[in-house]
Amino acid sequence: GFVPRVLRHLRESNPDTRLTNMGLPGAVLSREVQDLGNSVGIGINNNFLQHEAPFVPPDTTVVTIFAGANDVNTIATAIDRGAAGSTDPNTYIDWQITEFGNDMTEMLGIVRGRAPNTRIVVLNLPNFAALPFAAGRPTRDRLWLQRLSVGFTTQGINRLSGVTVLDLMCNPRAYQSGTYSSDGFHPGDTGYAFIAEEIIRALNGQTAPPAASCAQMTIVR
Repeated sequence: GFVPRVLRHLRESNPDTRLTNMGLPGAVLSREVQDLGNSVGIGINNNFLQHEAPFVPPDTTVVTIFAGANDVNTIATAIDRGAAGSTDPNTYIDWQITEFGNDMTEMLGIVRGRAPNTRIVVLNLPNFAALPFAAGRPTRDRLWLQRLSVGFTTQGINRLSGVTVLDLMCNPRAYQSGTYSSDGFHPGDTGYAFIAEEIIRALNGQTAPPAASCAQMTIVR
């Protein structure tokens, strides 16, 4: 993963650097999305708001947040299984995008309340419609993935204040097939090295703000 790689870098200048790895497999951002996934048969055991953010140590100096990927998959799957009911899927997705932005703001408030002096680096999301796991899926499904991931990024993550946002959405390296493991969804070794490099650049003040728009935001039409 990218966390051990970043830790090794930090320990080069401060050998006493300690790590608290809050990552929980399969976690989504909120209890609401967790319940939504479980209601359609997805086994989700954890969420960031309840099971991760409240346990950030008070003396933390750096927090990295990579949230939303599991939410995109969960919500798209839930729509496919009828969770939107009679609501237009795009309207349902737009509501979920608004809730995601609110939940991200709430999570940052929890983290800052726990560790007021911490520096926060948040990774936005690539366009999931362009990732290897989505290849071959129906256009309808890829449009849902695109609307969710682009919306989470542009309407939620990129609008966060007081944090450094890493722009995966508009970074061509985020779309190279070699970035991902065999499942086409999780990064592989190359992908985690890429993410770690971007985080280290951000910690060194070498990252520009995320782009307002780019070609990668509209892969499927």
